[in-house]
Amino acid sequence: MATIRQRKTGNWEVVIRRSILPKPHYATFDSEAEATVYAKRIEAMLDQGAIPQALLDERKAKTLGELISTYMAEKAISSLDKEVLKFVLSDLEQTPTSGITIAWAREWVTSLKRNKRLAPGTIRKRVGAVSRCLDWYVQHDELAVNPLRQLPRGYANYAPVDGEPREDTERDRRLLPDEETRIRLVLARDADYIKSIGRERPISEENIEEWRLLFDLALETAMRLREMYTLTVKQIDLPKKTIFLDKTKNGSKRQVPLSSVAIKLLDGYMNNTQGVLLFPFWDGKTDSLRGTSDKLSKKWRRIAALAQCEDLHFHDLRHEAVCRLYERTSLSDVQIARITGHKQLSMLRRYASLRGSDLAGSLW
Repeated sequence: MATIRQRKTGNWEVVIRRSILPKPHYATFDSEAEATVYAKRIEAMLDQGAIPQALLDERKAKTLGELISTYMAEKAISSLDKEVLKFVLSDLEQTPTSGITIAWAREWVTSLKRNKRLAPGTIRKRVGAVSRCLDWYVQHDELAVNPLRQLPRGYANYAPVDGEPREDTERDRRLLPDEETRIRLVLARDADYIKSIGRERPISEENIEEWRLLFDLALETAMRLREMYTLTVKQIDLPKKTIFLDKTKNGSKRQVPLSSVAIKLLDGYMNNTQGVLLFPFWDGKTDSLRGTSDKLSKKWRRIAALAQCEDLHFHDLRHEAVCRLYERTSLSDVQIARITGHKQLSMLRRYASLRGSDLAGSLW
């Protein structure tokens, strides 16, 4: 049986001695309850003859950085998780696997608040990505527990001791009157417009047709930038009026219905397309996705500046497209979520005001 005892520091120590283990196993927890849960889990595995790899290889304990790197290399994960894990890797790479405890989890979350001053949503994204990584090792018996799953509800919210509170902010930037017209003038390289704003030259002519299509698709489909520039021609079925997304930001498949406007634009464009990819911006390599997104975002900033659209990000076009779905169609929240890829209907609540008149019309 495992020995559970309280140390002078106040922490609780678990000691497991079994003949099948290379040496006694020690683990430390903040509370007796946590220590008991851990001990029962390890004892149950040992009773079944299953020895967690971490216990067998404690003399060569890996770091959390090595675990994350191996996870990214061997497991098919979403592009979002991959980007988030790359961000946190430098902060966590020296953490030994023996130090992955609930105390560590709490300290890490606290540092994200007090040192990095991250918004709660950003904290949840980082914790979620690392937690899914640790889940994978628990499932493969290389870690006994995932302490990030033991964090309490609301762990990402700021408490008074964390300093000035940070809150999640949802961008609600929409296209203002005439902004869409000005953007189209910029994409048309209209000389009179460029002259009227005091600029000497328009944007480059390179890939200008592709940029026009990218802008139109963003407004017609509510697709994300990466979802569009990674499209292959085979994913677009014009007779079925549908784009089939194989893998999205959330890691799931999605079918995007096409409006008559989008179909007409794609039909004309695809007649002249020779390559596998719909757009020429990306080389098809996974490790160049971030660079491609950055390059396109930089180009968009110049387009928005010429169109005099202050603080208009490309992702704001997705918000505009969702707003138009609410304003111009009678689709339900569930149907719109299927189009846009929002996994939780709660994420669409901020659009409810766009249909206030519809709700009023349903009353007696």
